[in-house]
Amino acid sequence: MSAAPENGRLAGRCGIVTGGGSGIGAATAARLRADGAKILTVDRAGQVDLLIDVAAPAANAEIVAEAMERFGRLDLLVPCAGISAFCPLEGHSDAYFDEVMAVNVSAVFRLVRNALPHLKAAGSGRIVTIGSVTSQFGDAGLVAYGASKHAVLGLTRALAGELGPFGITANCIMPGAIDTPMTAPAFTAMPQYRQHWEQKAALGRLGQPEDIADVIAFLCSEDARFVTGQGLLVDGGAMTRM
Repeated sequence: MSAAPENGRLAGRCGIVTGGGSGIGAATAARLRADGAKILTVDRAGQVDLLIDVAAPAANAEIVAEAMERFGRLDLLVPCAGISAFCPLEGHSDAYFDEVMAVNVSAVFRLVRNALPHLKAAGSGRIVTIGSVTSQFGDAGLVAYGASKHAVLGLTRALAGELGPFGITANCIMPGAIDTPMTAPAFTAMPQYRQHWEQKAALGRLGQPEDIADVIAFLCSEDARFVTGQGLLVDGGAMTRM
């Protein structure tokens, strides 16, 4: 891992990015480091600092403990780990629904709960969660995923209200169609699905992980000190064409 710049806008800040092995998580970790932050990247696969499954009940306590041992403080939490698969309702098993909720929602809750004493101590913590355009509308074949992303948005807004008095902000990024390893199977198997989202976006293209990472970096910075409780669409204008 390259050393963090000493004069970046996040210099002196320390944080955790889950799902940091690929896609939005990897791009976010790289951007935050480029801005001067020290970041612990976490995933269950890939080239990361800590290999662990965030859905395991005790995992997030271990993640926070590892970050504190390395850095001695925590300022930034960006839980990017998430799973999704296209699955009509009749094919949803209880186990699949529970797995999606465990990774996409419960792991976020546990990470914040375990990190909270350290964020309070820092006095200006930043929490940026990853929702989806499906945090605001439903989509056929994505019942479990859509439910989980509605929950992430609600969780984030509740955190903003509760943690604001401690100087901690909480915001939710709601990406549109982003070209990542998680979405690649759907775009490959259904070229028409990729074309649909390219045409739907006002900017005429799929998003890239860096498009999301740059916005996360803003929300982690002092520039966003008065922004909290927001669900921010980063979708290339797709929702303007609903």
